[in-house]
Parts: sequence; C-alpha cells; structure tokens
Amino acid sequence: MTADIPFSAGATPRHVAIIMDGNNRWAKQRKQLGVSGHKAGVEAVRDVVKTCAEEGVEVLTLFAFSSENWRRPEEEVSALMGLFLIALQREVKKLHKNDIRLVIIGDRSKFSAQLQKHMEKAEELTRNNQAMTLVIAANYGGHWDLTQAARRLATKVESGELKAGDIQEMHLQAELCLGDFPMPDLMIRTAGEQRISNFMLWQLAYAEFYFCDEYWPDFKRPQMLSALEAYGKRKRRFGQTDDQIESV
Repeated sequence: MTADIPFSAGATPRHVAIIMDGNNRWAKQRKQLGVSGHKAGVEAVRDVVKTCAEEGVEVLTLFAFSSENWRRPEEEVSALMGLFLIALQREVKKLHKNDIRLVIIGDRSKFSAQLQKHMEKAEELTRNNQAMTLVIAANYGGHWDLTQAARRLATKVESGELKAGDIQEMHLQAELCLGDFPMPDLMIRTAGEQRISNFMLWQLAYAEFYFCDEYWPDFKRPQMLSALEAYGKRKRRFGQTDDQIESV
C-alpha cells in the first residue's frame, strides 16, 4: 500500500497527527498542579477536533498517552487515567452527535477493566459515523506497533498462510494500527520540541512536520488553522522533482 499523493498547493490534509505536548509546562508556568494542564488540554482537543471537522480533515490522530508515559509519577498517571475515563464518558456523546467516529489504538492490556470497557462502548457507539474519524493513541508506541505487526506476519508464515519471501511493504502496512487508513499528511507537535518520540514511526515516513512553541492547552482554532495554512504551502515531492510535480 502506498500513500495517497496530493500534489496541489493549498490542499487540505486528509490525515493530521498531533503530539499534544506541554500540558505540564503550561501548568507549571501558572504554578498549578500538572493535572490542571491536562484538564486544560481537553479544551484544546475540543477546539481542534471541531476545527479539523469543519475544514474537511478526514482523520485526526491525537497522541494522548505513550507507552513511555507509565514512567511518570504514579499520582500523575492515576490522574490521567481518571481524566481519560471522564473524557470518554462525557465527550463520546458529543462526538456521536456530530457524526464523528472514535477509534482508539495502542496496547489496552495495561488499562483497568473499567477503562477498557468504556473504550469499547465508545467505539461501538460511534462505529458508523462518517463526518470524521478521531483516533486516540493511548499506551501507544511506534516500536510496539511495528513489533506486533511483525509478530502477526510471523504467525501467518508459521501457519503457511504467507511465504516469507512474498512479504512486501503492503503486508506489514496492513498489520499496523490504522493500516487501512490514509497515511498522515501532516504531523504537528506543540511546545517547541522537534522530535516524534516513538509516534507512528512507519506511518509518518512522508508526512509534513509542523512544530510550534505553544503549549498544547493554548493550541486552539487559530493555531490549528495556521498549521493547515502552512501545510497548504508545502510541496510534497515523494522523491520526485519540482518539474514532475508541476506537470501533474
């Protein structure tokens, strides 16, 4: 499977991926507890989801909790899990009302049974919605994603369903999270950091990167529109020359 290739300037990205960074620093700057930054971040999520839906983005993927975030202080992790549960309970009805599908990717085995149950209920409720797909990456890591994809392929080889010599990119792509979704066109990271932190390593191969200094709670509609505008000015070559792109 290959990425869809939009050559025209000013195009809206089909798939936007965001690393929502800076919640703790936002709270620290205001001499507040870290959890207050995460709560403020939920408001930013609402604004960005609404903006992306209005602007015609098909898929929005938010990096909510990485597989490395378990290393954070226990009280912060506990507060995050509680906030995640509350958000699922409160926000899913709004998503459903606005015809937005919710998909959650990542290893769910570490989450509580209660949280896993609400994840399943939220996905089931919104399964047939079509206005936009909101993907939440929770306990997700790119290394984990590639490892579980390789394990599934190995199982298929062991069973005789597939020969090792026949494996191509499309086979690995199909086993990854979001394997049947369009590849991300635009990856945004807030709070000034310029790295992808083990996020969608395969899927971001040809994405345009956009880094901004705003902490995530301050990333609202104007900032999202600025990111989309910047994307629209990029030339996406995919190995080709400017002349080849302009002749399409």
